Amino acid sequence: MTVDTLEQGNGRAEPVRIYEGRDIEEMRQVVGGRLSPHRLTVLGAQRTPSRFRAFHEGAVGLYDLVYGAPVRLLVRELPDFYNVVLPQAGAGLLVVNGNALPSPLCVAGPGDVVAMDWDHRAVNGSLALSRAVVDEVAAVRLGDVPREPLRFRRPHLDRADPAVRSWLALVGAFRQFLLSPLALRPGPGVRHFERLLVDTLLDVQAHSWNAEVPGLGTTMLPSALRRATEYCADHAHEPVSVSDIAQAARVGVRTLREGFRTHLDTTPLAYLRRVRLDRVHHDLTALAAGRTTGSVTDIACRWGFTHLGRFSAEYRRVYGRLPSDTAKGRS
Repeated sequence: MTVDTLEQGNGRAEPVRIYEGRDIEEMRQVVGGRLSPHRLTVLGAQRTPSRFRAFHEGAVGLYDLVYGAPVRLLVRELPDFYNVVLPQAGAGLLVVNGNALPSPLCVAGPGDVVAMDWDHRAVNGSLALSRAVVDEVAAVRLGDVPREPLRFRRPHLDRADPAVRSWLALVGAFRQFLLSPLALRPGPGVRHFERLLVDTLLDVQAHSWNAEVPGLGTTMLPSALRRATEYCADHAHEPVSVSDIAQAARVGVRTLREGFRTHLDTTPLAYLRRVRLDRVHHDLTALAAGRTTGSVTDIACRWGFTHLGRFSAEYRRVYGRLPSDTAKGRS
């Protein structure tokens, strides 16, 4: 996956300045288009310019935000992503689903109602995890794609917990990696890092799937099936046959098909097709937000959907709307 949200200059990566200025309403609209629509109330004078930067946008997005004024934000219901709020400076108060948190360091997910108060000094990071990538990790852990979104049992991330501190250090390492020359080289490194962040967060923070996985989420699918699903995720943009998947899994085609049927109730190529459909959905969402260019046809063909009629029907069945509606930002 190309890290196309990073400016490249002098051999190193730089975060993209999505917005910088003194129009807080414009800042609200830009942040809402990238992350989640929300209501914003300015509580006092603006001391410094607002700023919104992207270090990376993909299955996992990494941003930082400065409003430069005391503000109150209300997100009535998070859409299909998980937002980890990473306070870096200033002070704030977060309330998730009516419960005030001991500190603003937290994770909220689909359906959660989040209210935030920030002072004028606040600088906050945001790690946005798409539901698609969380579901991919779940498929490996649970042996099935979950029908309901994961819910964290408590949103507060306790910095006193050594495991939480280790995970935060991993987030810091991800940020440094994105700013390094290594991030500019082609290869699957960024994608692997994204999934590592998700996988380890599920180990750190109690969630609704813990009871479904033996050993609190540490037991995975048989190793061959895990290799197969990882291969599908890493090579979704390439022509892939069932033999290719079997070779990557180091099993025969018949064994591969039996494994997918037994553990995932699907076929290898149907699983691959769903991965590709999720990638199309991500790209169409980016197109609607102005983060990429092209057309619905371009994006569909990029991920191997050449029969546009069948693609459109399948997309509508999964997401409840036409691809063109997503591309235009229609819900």
